[in-house]
Parts: sequence; structure tokens; C-alpha cells
Amino acid sequence: MYTREQASQLRQAFWTVFGQYMLPVLSAEGLKANWLNYNTGFKHLYFRMKADKQMASIGIEITHPDIEIQEFFMEQFLALKNLLHETVAEEWIWQPHVPDENSKIISRIYQEITPVNVFNREDWPTLISFFKPRIIALDAFWSDAQYAFEDLR
Repeated sequence: MYTREQASQLRQAFWTVFGQYMLPVLSAEGLKANWLNYNTGFKHLYFRMKADKQMASIGIEITHPDIEIQEFFMEQFLALKNLLHETVAEEWIWQPHVPDENSKIISRIYQEITPVNVFNREDWPTLISFFKPRIIALDAFWSDAQYAFEDLR
């Protein structure tokens, strides 16, 4: 068992390693990308990567406080579902209107793996192999798909 400080340091170390690993990878548009804090260009729309002691996930999170606007985003993503699944080369899980870790209602489109543990350095290659192709594919998808969301900006 780790202390809160040790857990924080290990988590931070993993994301630092992952960020360094991704540093030379350019975005779909050939630009430098901040892969860890991906900027979709839309308020309340995030590409998130998470890892804890049991699982890891990557996904699209719609956190707009207005449920109807969340629904508009989800409808637009549904219209692009085939493109998303083709680009990421797998089907993702779709969850409209679910509570997040802070009990805030969000909508998610994501993929996850279990069992992995971010606190076990031996799992880091598995985590990197999970996150890297998916965040790159998500960026490629967004490079084309973002224009379909202009009315929601």
C-alpha cells in the first residue's frame, strides 16, 4: 500500500514518462501536440486518459452542465460513430448522462482495459501501448470531425 504522497508521485511519474514518450509524435495536422492535456477547442469537451490501480481508460467526455447540450454533442458524435470506430479501429463504449467521480453528470465515449495498475511500473508498457495508438487515432478523428460541431461552439 502506498501513502497518498507516494501514489501521487508514481502517478505523476507515469504521466511524465508517457508525455516524454509522446513528445516526438506530431498531431494529425503535423503540429506539436499536448497529448496529456489535449485541446479540443470546445469548452466542456475533453479527451481524457485515466489510469488507477485497477484499470485505464481513454475517451471523450462531454461535461457541459446543460444536459440538452450534452445530448446535442452526443447526437453529433452518434452521427460520426462509424468514422470514430473506423479511425480508432475498435468499438468504444457509449454512456450518456452518467455521474463522474465528483457526482457531476457527464456523457462519455470511451475504451478501457483491466487489470492494469498505474502504480506498478511493470504495467507501464501495457498502459503506454494502450494509450498511444488511441490518443493518436482520436486526434486523427478529431482533425476531420471537429467541423461537424461548429454550431455547438
